[in-house]
Amino acid sequence: MKAMILAAGRGERMRPLTDHTPKPLLKVSGRALIEHTIDQLVVAGFTDIVINHAHLGQQIVDYLGDGQRYGASIQYSPEGELGLETAGGIINALPLLGEGVFLVVNADIATDFPYAQLKDLTPDLAHLVLIDNPLHHLQGDFGLDERGQLCEHQSHQQTFSGIGLYHSDLFKDLEVGRRKLGLLLREAVAAGRVSGQHFTGFWMDIGTPERLQALTVLGWPERKT
Repeated sequence: MKAMILAAGRGERMRPLTDHTPKPLLKVSGRALIEHTIDQLVVAGFTDIVINHAHLGQQIVDYLGDGQRYGASIQYSPEGELGLETAGGIINALPLLGEGVFLVVNADIATDFPYAQLKDLTPDLAHLVLIDNPLHHLQGDFGLDERGQLCEHQSHQQTFSGIGLYHSDLFKDLEVGRRKLGLLLREAVAAGRVSGQHFTGFWMDIGTPERLQALTVLGWPERKT
């Protein structure tokens, strides 16, 4: 199974750190955020990796290269300076990802989620990893019923972690363009075609300089408490 790392975000909330450096290359514990994710994917058996990029994207290509030094094979899906949003980026990368199921991970999260758990799953249209709602997103995104299916309008909702399996059929017949993933997912959830799981381990969205500093203080990935 191939994996895609979403690395095309502009990182507006990270400014001024992202004025001259793409967010995935910001350093934690001496290494770029995206390097930690690549290491975790490779350990879990995901060695064929696609990375999209937009803002200052050539820096990512130059920094990571073909992935050989990480034990991976990396291909790139450029989107120009503005990017294509999440769903648009995945659609643009489909020729590299191929048909069937693939893993997609946000480049700006830090977690100890065991990615190997997902390798043998065969979801319908998608399978999302949900987490307890962080302080910056208390309303949550989706509910998870007793069957392991995602639903909306449930009293207790959880937050999408930025880790998910997707079947290429979710994006079937959609043209490349600026598209957000949320709408597609909500339509698939309403149709009963998205499963999920609740993860209670370490997870952080590294969306601001303050959270980046907090992650550094934690000494991630060695120490997470």
